[in-house]
Amino acid sequence: MNGSRTVAWRDYAAVLFDLDGVLTPTAEVHMAAWSEMFNAFLRGLAPGHPAADGADTAPYTEADYYAHVDGKPRYDGVADLLGARGIDLPRGEPGDAPEAETVCGLGNRKNDAFTAVLERDGVRPYPGSLALLDHLRDLGVPLAVVSSSANAPAVLAAAGLADRFVTVVDGRVAGALGLPGKPAPDTFLEAARTCGAAPGAAVVVEDAVSGVRAGAAGGFGLVVGVDRGAGEDALRSAGAHLVVTDLRELA
Repeated sequence: MNGSRTVAWRDYAAVLFDLDGVLTPTAEVHMAAWSEMFNAFLRGLAPGHPAADGADTAPYTEADYYAHVDGKPRYDGVADLLGARGIDLPRGEPGDAPEAETVCGLGNRKNDAFTAVLERDGVRPYPGSLALLDHLRDLGVPLAVVSSSANAPAVLAAAGLADRFVTVVDGRVAGALGLPGKPAPDTFLEAARTCGAAPGAAVVVEDAVSGVRAGAAGGFGLVVGVDRGAGEDALRSAGAHLVVTDLRELA
């Protein structure tokens, strides 16, 4: 499939990329950090623990990541997984210590694990994604990153991509502006606004079902699903107009 025949990029006023799993393989780092955090927590729910009564404490799996965590704001992902397991913890506050047994505390515990891995190992962009970014840069199409992660600027800097984008709407920006996270379309709409593009004239590029749903809900002109594990059928069912396995196909 040749990108010039598949997407007429010059017809669009902006392209809005998710970060983790679309531009960089940081989804793998996130998945490892989530697994480490949740499995340690679940192992610690011994009989008699207030949150263990009737709870499913089976090991956290990759399926849990795609079903409950992928693409969502961190605390929402924690809450969804705990809800699915029948575990009731207080929401807490974003400033909770990582040791706190609250939704926010567990989310902060996971973020600490992610930061440690990123600092130790770094990250490189997917070669195919870099090829598409280069192609769009040559065309002069404004680009943005829309990520639920609060770590997006650090990841972009580590990957050498920080200067590529008009704006980065990440978890911190969304919180400051009071924008709901994916699958609500608000963060993508904010990025399109900053790029000076109407939603119908902008492209959303996502690998998460929740992100594809956000693109579909926002009425964007094109929603591209990148299948990194969610599955083509799931991405199309969520609203993707086009699904690829590598963004080089569109460069």
